[in-house]
Amino acid sequence: MAVADNLITDEKIIFESKKHWMAPVRASLVAALMTVGGVILYRLSPDWDGLFSFVGSILDLVAIGLFIGGIGWIVYNVVAWGTAEFAVTDMRVLREEGLVRRRSSTTLLSGLSDVKSDVGFLGSKLDYGDVTILTQSGGAGVDRFLCITKPIEFRNAVMNQKVTDQRSNAGPPAAPAPAPVAAAAPAGPPAMTSAEAATAIASLADLRDRGAITPEEFEAKKAELLARM
Repeated sequence: MAVADNLITDEKIIFESKKHWMAPVRASLVAALMTVGGVILYRLSPDWDGLFSFVGSILDLVAIGLFIGGIGWIVYNVVAWGTAEFAVTDMRVLREEGLVRRRSSTTLLSGLSDVKSDVGFLGSKLDYGDVTILTQSGGAGVDRFLCITKPIEFRNAVMNQKVTDQRSNAGPPAAPAPAPVAAAAPAGPPAMTSAEAATAIASLADLRDRGAITPEEFEAKKAELLARM
């Protein structure tokens, strides 16, 4: 089932991502060893006659089983890679992947607390990485999207939409009380648009992921930025 088939009325997709081609490569390492092992075992299988001829026959069957099992596993990983989809909508974060064991998840933006990305050295060169969705339910609500394309853009899209959702739910700001004529209003930090706030929060999240700031400093600064919208 595709992500688009799970949309509800008036829901729109904001950003989409898929599994990177590195995903089936990583998932098929054991399968590749099985295939190579089957070929080697078949070539080394003894061609004995007489009483011990059954030993060679059993080894041949094991070798063929390893080869066919490995090839089948690789084919499954490739097909599963081609059908995996991840999306950010104006209401939710969606994931659809898997064939025999279908993995489908939905996270409402209203219940989302944070988004983390993990991009290694090779991932930064090939544009893939992992994205972790954190919800207000704590550890039970953690959802990980492994080896997806454009992980930083996906994270930023989630955070941008989250900020937009919070702003729309907050409603119009209350009119400030008129200040006394004799007292001058103190100058505060300038107001920010939702896009500016989302960009700033995304930068802070990147600093937190790299260990430049603590999670507590990130949360405090995020609350400050949201208050300036």
